[in-house]
Amino acid sequence: KRFREPKHERRPWRIWFLDTSKQAIGMLFIHFANVYLSDLTEEDPCSLYLINFLLDATLGMLLIYAGIRAVSSLVDWQQWESLRFGEYG
Repeated sequence: KRFREPKHERRPWRIWFLDTSKQAIGMLFIHFANVYLSDLTEEDPCSLYLINFLLDATLGMLLIYAGIRAVSSLVDWQQWESLRFGEYG
């Protein structure tokens, strides 16, 4: 994915690694949570995974969006320059 970004907008390797590692850690957490939950129930593990994925992709994203908007508004209001999203210094 990094090589598909325009050369003048490409993130440094360190920033790219930190961004992608957050996604990988989140996916690993969801995977192991689904494996654990499937052992607790008699349901089909694939069905549980689909339900968890859909909830994460809809409600989870809405919660994250609302949280980022709220924190961004607070950061703008308090003028905390070092806490702006996407600003790596």
